[in-house]
Amino acid sequence: MIAVQDNDHYFTPAEYFAWEAKQLEKHELIDGRVYGMSGGTQNHSAIKLNIGSLIRAYLRGKPCRVFNSDLKVNILHTSNYTYPDLSVTCDERDREHSLYITYPCLIVEVLSESTEAYDRGKKFEKYRRNPHLIDYVLVSSDEIAIDIYHKNEAGDWVILNYRTGDRVEFKSISLKVPIEQIYEEIIFDELPGVD
Repeated sequence: MIAVQDNDHYFTPAEYFAWEAKQLEKHELIDGRVYGMSGGTQNHSAIKLNIGSLIRAYLRGKPCRVFNSDLKVNILHTSNYTYPDLSVTCDERDREHSLYITYPCLIVEVLSESTEAYDRGKKFEKYRRNPHLIDYVLVSSDEIAIDIYHKNEAGDWVILNYRTGDRVEFKSISLKVPIEQIYEEIIFDELPGVD
């Protein structure tokens, strides 16, 4: 996420929706300010597509729906709107608005070097205020590594780490998949100087 040039203007949600409809790029609205969304790498795009395809196939015929980064998530009880890489909702109330959902049970962010600290920190801080969110999934695009912040039955957030050979469990939708399926056809860049 990057700040737009003129970030002195504070937007109401109505102003933001009208303004963004005229833009070529997507923008998030956080605390009244808009932030442009930057593009991703091949790995970022392919990983997102792999996860989305796995979840979509699993949810076929079920009441839950998966969305890609073209759909906004309204952070509950705020005027903030974000574009996660993937979101899943099983809540009927999310059928009321065509431009966003508010009650996701699962959010996926594929990490990049420029957004990882924000995704793990301030963005998760905002998302976890939503009592409907159960899984916040952070997927590395540099190595086979997935961290899921999972809200357990006691309401506590625990971190589940998955690495090579593990079966990733998206508890919010009762889906388990081998981590290798998420990283199918992904080629990692070699570090400079490593033979």
